[in-house]
Amino acid sequence: MQPPAIASFSDSDESLRADVREFLDSALASYTVEYRARSWMQFDADFSRSLAQRGWVGVSVPREYGGGGRSMAARFILAEELLAAGAPVGAHWVADRQSAPVILRYGTEEQKAFYLPRICRAEAFFCIGMSEPGAGSDLASVRTRARPAGQGWVLNGGKIWTTYAHHAHYMIALVRTSGGPEDRQAGLSQMLIDLKRPGVSIRPIRDLAGDSHFAEVFFEDVELPAESLLGREGAGWEQVNAELAFERSGPERIHSSMVLAQCWLDFCRTRPGDADLQESVGRIAAWLAVARALCMSVAARLERGENPMLEASRVKDLGTQIEQQIPQWIAACLGRRPDIAAPPQLWRVLAYTEQIAPSFSLRGGTREVLRGIIARGLGLR
Repeated sequence: MQPPAIASFSDSDESLRADVREFLDSALASYTVEYRARSWMQFDADFSRSLAQRGWVGVSVPREYGGGGRSMAARFILAEELLAAGAPVGAHWVADRQSAPVILRYGTEEQKAFYLPRICRAEAFFCIGMSEPGAGSDLASVRTRARPAGQGWVLNGGKIWTTYAHHAHYMIALVRTSGGPEDRQAGLSQMLIDLKRPGVSIRPIRDLAGDSHFAEVFFEDVELPAESLLGREGAGWEQVNAELAFERSGPERIHSSMVLAQCWLDFCRTRPGDADLQESVGRIAAWLAVARALCMSVAARLERGENPMLEASRVKDLGTQIEQQIPQWIAACLGRRPDIAAPPQLWRVLAYTEQIAPSFSLRGGTREVLRGIIARGLGLR
């Protein structure tokens, strides 16, 4: 039996790289390496709009909804280049990565016509409403509830660890529309929520690295119109798992430490005969190559309209391990070599990446949850 071929991208899709790199060379010329190390965690609405003007937000959304009409592979390539350069993409990232595809798959024609063109113009930024206070990583224990009221819904509850909720315009939230937490996945639905509605309050959370990209979101008798329901009532669990496949499989799952890796490579190039440094670069490159091949395979399945939840979980688990190992490998190498003087900017980027790295295996589902999904998918539990 022949092994499956490694996914590859067409020449047409690959041609996008040159244009993106040329733009980034100019757009990021004045950005410090410390700023770029924060990459997709940096919120810069003006930068996102500059991408949108070039058709690079919603690049895989159909043209009739304002998108680029290109493949998922084109979006992968674009995301890869943006993250590798450390571009500040946090403003539009969630909307582009998962909100638009989920609306495209499950939304009504009216929802598509309203939200998708705004996403593609970088005028509508989204956040993810999944995690809840007290629930940990148990997504099925959702307590936030939307109850029918008149011609719409009334929403009460709260979400936590919601990236850039304090800057976002909308949230796609997993809420309970029937039953109780004991019913687990049954009775869950997804809601499109305008975060400017009365009764919504948002409180940013400062993290260990000094950033405030996380937030808590509270809903107190928030009135929602009937058209806030996304997809079918009660189908939220199926829909949110499709959404998580987009979230867990993208190149950001291997590129969070990429600016640090580039700084390390630049430094190692100044010492070409140092075998210890060469070995560390080879290890990083080898692991990234494996993870990238896996990411590309999932992108190919998404392009075919499949829902590779299990494969995306594997990518996310392996990818975040590599992201966390990169600063550890570099720090260990520097620790063994007190004879070499690394530049100050390398130390600063390393310090930041080490601080933020523990979050890599939390966002998008903890390692324990992912391995449970993988074990179940392999028939081991």
